[in-house]
Amino acid sequence: MLVLPVFLHREQLIASPAFHVVMLAAGLVAALAVFCALIALVRLWFTGDQGWGRALAGLFLGLVCLAPFGWFGYLAADYPLVTDIATTTRSELPLIFEPDTAAMPPPHLLTAEQQARIFPNVTTRTYPLDAFQVFALVERLATAQGWDIRLRREPADATETGRLNARIVTLVGWREEVVIRVMPTATGSAVDMRSASINAVHDFGSNGVRISDFLIALDGEVTAFIRDNRNILQPADDEAAPEVETGSDS
Repeated sequence: MLVLPVFLHREQLIASPAFHVVMLAAGLVAALAVFCALIALVRLWFTGDQGWGRALAGLFLGLVCLAPFGWFGYLAADYPLVTDIATTTRSELPLIFEPDTAAMPPPHLLTAEQQARIFPNVTTRTYPLDAFQVFALVERLATAQGWDIRLRREPADATETGRLNARIVTLVGWREEVVIRVMPTATGSAVDMRSASINAVHDFGSNGVRISDFLIALDGEVTAFIRDNRNILQPADDEAAPEVETGSDS
């Protein structure tokens, strides 16, 4: 009841509402197993009957099955109820319209004050590199994360905006979508990012943590790129700007 539904949910063989019901039933059965094992141990303590091994085994297995519920309970207490986070207006970073997107439940959002306090790194990034170069770094990072890239709009040149949409499947099978926009600015480019849960009622902090980790990693990639190309920030009419290798032919 605990393992099989996760596999079916990840493979999209059962819908999320059914998955939630089955997992709730599994948690109740595990809690009942722990309760019965405790009662058995108390009785065995007073009667001295046989059956300690089975009672302890039931207690152990029940606690193991309850461990994931305890972990998600801890995350739910640590992070507020939210399913959609972005560094800018969400309408500027649209999701790909698919059947599961159309069936999404209403999003739970944070206020600007809550987001700044809980996820201080979820902010627009500006870099002194052009949009074409930054998009290449963004794509390389997204590919390294193993994300399923569903939409890729590379800037044709340094004056155009690029966009990337990717899907992520969480450990228990919830779908989440990432949208990253690379927009040219007067001094380089700006990166905005959105992460939204498609079929979960609570993201347990995954969207905010994902954006924070990705943008921090992108900061490091940009810093390393500038360090390895020290002349890139100096105007040079007779030299082409260095390209960033993305590891793909596209």
